[in-house]
Amino acid sequence: MSITGIFSIDKWDFKSESILAGLPEEELALLTAHQSEQVYDKGEVIFREGGYPSGIFYIKKGRVKKYKASENAGEHIIYVANSGELIGIAALLEEGRYQDSAAALESSVVAFIPKEDFLDVLATSSVLTRRLLKTLSHEFSVMVNNLALLTQRSVRERLALQLVVLREKYKESSVDGRAGAINMSREDLANIVGSSRENIVRVLSEFKEMGILSTQGRKIIIHDVVALVKMANYK
Repeated sequence: MSITGIFSIDKWDFKSESILAGLPEEELALLTAHQSEQVYDKGEVIFREGGYPSGIFYIKKGRVKKYKASENAGEHIIYVANSGELIGIAALLEEGRYQDSAAALESSVVAFIPKEDFLDVLATSSVLTRRLLKTLSHEFSVMVNNLALLTQRSVRERLALQLVVLREKYKESSVDGRAGAINMSREDLANIVGSSRENIVRVLSEFKEMGILSTQGRKIIIHDVVALVKMANYK
């Protein structure tokens, strides 16, 4: 079922996949002239908080989590990036250190675009500059929404909303284009919601009893997305 009209996914989803889409051929060729590809296994780190960026990363296949780590609180997953998205742009433009870390949520193919190539094209491309500004502005709005979600909503509401968002991200897993199963560990799900694993397991069990979803191992299959949107109480 489509969530169009009942849930504003744009408020919760970055749009970096639009940066390279339809870029003039000559600019895309310059941008990718020296790119390299690497396969990252599940859990393998792509870049770490505090490191200096030497380029940007383009997710060609798979999913990547962006997260903040601490010794006491473990991880807080800020965002799940999908195939087609770019990561690591902000730190490169700021000429500073990474403010978060990135690691593969599943086996992923990630291309690395060197800093020099990206900045050279950015300096001459009005299309890339315009798209980049629009994307970064949108990402800021998404981060503000997520911060408000963490501070103002219950665990039940936060989990419901994140399941709606993740359902959209895993659509490509389905052959017929409909929502696929969310394949994610309970620990990672807890780190997205900002709660304990025990709380997440408990609320998921409640949702199962209500017939909203079912599970197969770590996979979560959403059956009633409308009920989840209502529980999230946040369009």
